[in-house]
Amino acid sequence: MLPPYPSLDQLALAPPAAQGYLVDLDGTLISGGTLLHGAVAFLSALRAPFVILSNDAEHVPQQIAGLFRKHGLPLGRRDVILAGAVAVELLAERSPGARVMLLASPALVVLARKLGLNVDSANPEIVLVARDRAFSFDKLAAAARAVHRGARVVLACPDTSHPGPSGEPVPEVGALAAALFACVGPVPHEVIGKPEPTLFRIGSQRLGTAPEGCLMIGDNPLTDGAGAARAGIGFCQVAGVAEIALAS
Repeated sequence: MLPPYPSLDQLALAPPAAQGYLVDLDGTLISGGTLLHGAVAFLSALRAPFVILSNDAEHVPQQIAGLFRKHGLPLGRRDVILAGAVAVELLAERSPGARVMLLASPALVVLARKLGLNVDSANPEIVLVARDRAFSFDKLAAAARAVHRGARVVLACPDTSHPGPSGEPVPEVGALAAALFACVGPVPHEVIGKPEPTLFRIGSQRLGTAPEGCLMIGDNPLTDGAGAARAGIGFCQVAGVAEIALAS
């Protein structure tokens, strides 16, 4: 049974026309930290500038760019836009020196410190939920106390999971946030990643292309597709790792 959407191999033979491309990462180009078949050929076939636009809330752009450089694609950090890193950068820009509790990876903690955020305060004013592989009862309790005392909540992205190599769900930011909201209730919060417009605006600006000249390529219509539509950007759905696993 064939997947219902074109594969990267198929798109590489005849890339859809656009002045600039926004390309999803997890489930589209990589899975489990490994490049999917056809990813390099597809990106190499694009005849207009592209950026990788992802709800990844664990890594920093240099890490992802390095993965592609190992496979011969000369990407730099400005070619990669990640929800977690953007969330940290926006907090540092909007609230310099803010006291932030980070439920996040070591890489994002290092970035936050580098940008001047206070990540060691016992009285945080912001709780940023990203992808934290070391998430625990103690971290959940500390975050719940902070929110109860008035800290505002920022989610790097709303995804509850992303597809693993065989299509199995891998926990994401939204799953951690659900645990927090189960403790404190449905408090107001800001979401940075797709389908919100922030990443799409950054992507089109970085490409130097008006939204209507851009095309979002990804496997998830609820984040890639809906977010692109909100931003006035076209969407091309591809067969992601989950569809390919089901088809095989």
